[in-house]
Amino acid sequence: MKPLLTAIGLFAILAAAPLWAQNDEPEPATLAELSEMVRNAANADSATSRQRIAQFQRAKQQQQSLLNSARAERDREERRSEQLKKTFDENELKIAEKTKQLEERLGSLKELFGHLTGFIGDARESIDTSIISAQYPGRTDFMQLMVDQMSSSTELPSIGDINRVWSETLDQIIEGGKVVRFTTAVGNEEAREVVRVGNYNLVSNGEYLSYDPATGRISVLPSQPAKFSDSARRLQSAEGGLNAFGIDPTGPSGGSFLGALVSIPSWGERLSTQGGLVGYVLMSLLSLAILIALLKFVQLTRVGIMVRAQLQNSTASTNNPLGRVIKVHEDAPGVDTETLELKLNEAILKERPAIESWLNALKIIAAVGPLLGLLGTVTGMILTFQGIALYGAGDVGGMAGGISQALITTVWGLIVAIPTILLHTLVNSQAMRIVHILDEQAAGIVAEKAEKAEG
Repeated sequence: MKPLLTAIGLFAILAAAPLWAQNDEPEPATLAELSEMVRNAANADSATSRQRIAQFQRAKQQQQSLLNSARAERDREERRSEQLKKTFDENELKIAEKTKQLEERLGSLKELFGHLTGFIGDARESIDTSIISAQYPGRTDFMQLMVDQMSSSTELPSIGDINRVWSETLDQIIEGGKVVRFTTAVGNEEAREVVRVGNYNLVSNGEYLSYDPATGRISVLPSQPAKFSDSARRLQSAEGGLNAFGIDPTGPSGGSFLGALVSIPSWGERLSTQGGLVGYVLMSLLSLAILIALLKFVQLTRVGIMVRAQLQNSTASTNNPLGRVIKVHEDAPGVDTETLELKLNEAILKERPAIESWLNALKIIAAVGPLLGLLGTVTGMILTFQGIALYGAGDVGGMAGGISQALITTVWGLIVAIPTILLHTLVNSQAMRIVHILDEQAAGIVAEKAEKAEG
């Protein structure tokens, strides 16, 4: 028994040694001190354990209290939910009963208010999209409130509201017959005088304006109908009386006619945006043909004047084709008739290239122009059909635009060919007239020579 107690004591000493080292307590000097220290440590551990157990018990009691509170709250909310559901069902029955009672009391007025709602919606749309709203914005705000009220089936419009709708509609009709001036923002300009022509057009400084109902902004049309700009300017500066002015009859419905009119490209725009490279080549050919024709016309006119002067002069002059032909006869007085005829024909052949120069160029341009136009058309049609193959044929407007762009080169080809043919005919007739004079005079010289030989 003693060895066992001794071993337990040693084990306790070894176990307590680290504690002494950690607590920096003095080491026991006797076995009694060691035993006392071991008992104190055991008592401290036991007190700590009891303290922790007490904390755990208190926390458990608190959790149980919270759980009980949550269960009680859940039960109260369930009872409240049942009560609210019961109240909701009762209110649903009351609403159905009141709605039925309202419908019975409305009677034929319900159909009337339905028509009134539709009329107010149409009137609001018409007024909002009108250019009159550019001068008087915000006129239809109350109409939207009325539509919302009548659509809710719980509120009805008052007589005053209905009279106000009638008044605004009447004002719209009256303002549609006026030509007035007012100042407002246009584009980036904060203030600018604008003339409103009824419900059709807005103009300022000779420019037609557009009104965007969605934003309420007024802007200058990107392209102007040039032929009506002067009348718009005169209208703005007029003080009264009658003034000629071009209006868009589709103005109240959005001004589609004016929009389509100003969107039509000019011939210059068609060339730059639709003709492409072929269009520029054709215009270059037309310019070249006109230049050649003018230069040739001036040259032949000058030569014709000198030839007619030579006809009146008996002395040959070398400054014109006829004089040079006659000079050949004067330089060979003793030749026979056949030799003289050959020499004169040779002289005429030498003069013809200078007289007929560049005429073939005009003929070639007149022939090449339609071919180039056809080339541009075929190329454009190929691109159009490729687009149809990729995106389908649903966009008729896009197809028409593509075909129009393709055909514009054909138009330019004809524009090049027709004037060039006319110019070629004019210049060629002048050249043939001069050649005819040379042939006629040469034949006369030969005939005179033959008569002298026979005589």
